[in-house]
Order: sequence, then structure tokens, then C-alpha cells
Amino acid sequence: MRLTLLKAKLHQARVTHAELEYEGSCAIDGRLLDAARIHEYEQIQIYNLANGERFTTYAIRAEQGSGIVSVNGAAAYRAKPGDRVIICAYAELEEQEVARFKPTLVYLDKSNHIVRTANAIPVQAA
Repeated sequence: MRLTLLKAKLHQARVTHAELEYEGSCAIDGRLLDAARIHEYEQIQIYNLANGERFTTYAIRAEQGSGIVSVNGAAAYRAKPGDRVIICAYAELEEQEVARFKPTLVYLDKSNHIVRTANAIPVQAA
């Protein structure tokens, strides 16, 4: 059996651009892609904390160290500059791989600088 698990997350990234006329995708600062181990052209899910929109696109590399998170093409209707988003990538694993798998979690500040990284999400208390 194959299971789909969270592979990587950029938590609370700020959208810097929304480019309707750009060829689809989401341009992400190369430093952030590398930190999260998200590959260029990899499918990503974007969850917009400002309006609840959830959509699928793919990552492209923006200039290293630029802080850019640009939602492009039709997706530009779903996010605007200043919106906080969670960007996730998923991986399919065989069931026996799951026990040793750890996601890459990258937490960002309001300027898209890395605050910390982790490989587990704390247990949610009641």
C-alpha cells in the first residue's frame, strides 16, 4: 500500500507578488526551496490563511535571497500580496517507509526569512 504524507512545508510565507499574466506556477525564493527540499516544477498545494483558498500549482525558482513568493497565472486570483500562505509538497511512500520518514518544516517570518526548521509538528493538546 502507498500512503501520501507531507514531504515539506513553508509555514506562513507572505505573498510578495500576484502576477496574472505570468506563465502559471508559484515563484519561490530559491533559498526557501532549498531549505524545504522542494524541487523546481514539483507540485505544491497552497493554503491561503487570509481567505481560506486552497489550490494546486507547481514551484519555480525565484532569485536566491529575494524573499519572493509570487502566485502566478490563474492562481493570482486566489492570493494577493501580503496574504499569509502555507505551501506544502507531498510524497507517496510505501507503508514500510512511513515509520522512518520525517518531513521538512520551514517556519518563516513576515519578510520570508527562515525563523526555524523542524521535522515534526508538536502534538496538539486539548
